[in-house]
Amino acid sequence: MWRRHKLIIASVLAATVLLAGSVGGVVFAQTGGTGTTTSGKTLAARVATILGVDQKKVEDAFTQAQKDIRTEALDTYLKTQVDQGKLTQEQAAQYKSWWQSRPDLPPGTGFRGHGFRGLRVPGQQKTS
Repeated sequence: MWRRHKLIIASVLAATVLLAGSVGGVVFAQTGGTGTTTSGKTLAARVATILGVDQKKVEDAFTQAQKDIRTEALDTYLKTQVDQGKLTQEQAAQYKSWWQSRPDLPPGTGFRGHGFRGLRVPGQQKTS
């Protein structure tokens, strides 16, 4: 009986992965992987057209929203680290200050996007 359940679960999982891969592939193919559709319009350009506003305003709004989301995620993470006693409030503030002072890099360059693994506050000794 358990073997039959495992087979059903594996089948459903495989179908889900295949479906998700197909949908992702279609979206990637339509955008060329660059955010530009085959018609040549970016998402920001389409949104600007729909709203009847300047494309630059839409791009700036997306950029600001991304920064806000990253800041909220960092605040949540640092609060968790302080609550768990892994960082002091002072260390969290120092890390946030350091994080925000880094230069902005174009998407896909540098070391951004790799999460908070190995979080070390500048000046903090490594604890092993």
